[in-house]
Amino acid sequence: MHQYWRPGGNQFVGDCMPFWHDGVFHLYYLLDEEHHRARGGLGRHQWAHASTADLVHWEHHPLALPVEHDWEGSICTGSVFWHDGTYHAFYATRYPDYDQRLCVATSSDGITFHKSPTNPFASPQEGYSPKDYRDPVVFQDPGAGPFHLLASASLTDCALPERGGCLAHLVSPDLQQWELQEPFLIPGYVGVPECPDFFAWNGWYYLIFSNWGVARYRMSRSPLGPWQTPPVDTFDGPMAAVMKTAAFGANRRIGAAFLPSLEHNRDDGGRLYAGNVVFREIIQEADGTLWSGFVPEMLPAGEVAFTEGGVGVLNDAGLAVAGLSEAGPDLRLSARLAPSPGTAAYGVAVRGQEGFTNGYQIRLSPQWRRVDLCRTNAGPSLEGSRHTLLGVEGLDQPVTLDVVCQEDIVDVCVNGRRCLVARLPELRGETVSLFAQNGGVQVEALRVWRLT
Repeated sequence: MHQYWRPGGNQFVGDCMPFWHDGVFHLYYLLDEEHHRARGGLGRHQWAHASTADLVHWEHHPLALPVEHDWEGSICTGSVFWHDGTYHAFYATRYPDYDQRLCVATSSDGITFHKSPTNPFASPQEGYSPKDYRDPVVFQDPGAGPFHLLASASLTDCALPERGGCLAHLVSPDLQQWELQEPFLIPGYVGVPECPDFFAWNGWYYLIFSNWGVARYRMSRSPLGPWQTPPVDTFDGPMAAVMKTAAFGANRRIGAAFLPSLEHNRDDGGRLYAGNVVFREIIQEADGTLWSGFVPEMLPAGEVAFTEGGVGVLNDAGLAVAGLSEAGPDLRLSARLAPSPGTAAYGVAVRGQEGFTNGYQIRLSPQWRRVDLCRTNAGPSLEGSRHTLLGVEGLDQPVTLDVVCQEDIVDVCVNGRRCLVARLPELRGETVSLFAQNGGVQVEALRVWRLT
């Protein structure tokens, strides 16, 4: 397994469920075969499993939770919780009537799981939609207190139509008998808050949920809240779907998401369920806020194509472009760019042709505090898109820009803190260019690796 990995053939990576225990990083994920179309749309997903001790060398294991019965229309997303020598895999089952119920399986080694004969252990109660009751995550109060379970759910009676999506809250003294509480969180978005994640890190507690695939987080000094929303509450661009995280070693966390496949003959832009896995390094600032960056161990290796420094472009009233080199379509780029004061936009373009045409630009706009990934012959829309990062600070200062172009994927990281990944299959040019709009930019350092 590696960055942007997928199983191959007609199989894809769906929701990811990373987990760390006893020196091993486990990636459980939904194995998808037909982009959620199997079994009449039920999905027929199963939990697949790979593990690593160093994020470089991976071992693939047999299915952790396979579909074994006719009533298991799909094994849905969940989480793994270790307690008292046992791995507990909490998950949801989607039934043939599309109702969802909570189930559990246990294991002594985290590889071979045995489903409980008493499944399901929890079903939607009155006031909750039976079609939305999934993605359980479990945590325990500090000091050996009770266990808490959060599940993606939807209230049937909500004052604001279509905004009753919530995190249902169940409590247990023993991981077996669960009692429903009041909703843990009602974020107020349209849709259900999916794939919740919960963890403690350096005195902070974090709650993650995804809305329409975009992972958002809340933070608190207490495990039960109150929860505060940071100024930027997302980890990544909109195409890194339903990210969840796990510890890695003493003071690191790794996020895992999936990059959706595309089907271009669809009116909705072609975004399909499941695709390739995307890993992120989760960064915690001193104030507790979180960001994401590239995982150092998972950067692709390649042959150095060229290095550059001291090159710049300047045009106070228009566009200035400098072609840097022919690097090939598949590359890794690391650059230190210093914009002139007041520059409207600047950046690099990859996979282009001579004359700044038919390529993809990574466009940094200091005044708008945004980063766009778009074609060189198209300007960014005012409202942004799924290839846009908003609220990016420090773009008027020297910026470190890292880019990976591999197959149909373009992945960008700004200052090691903000990431934006996209699937862009159309263009395969070989030119790397530097550009500035209504101002200037200087290349302090640039290195490009050609990937083979």
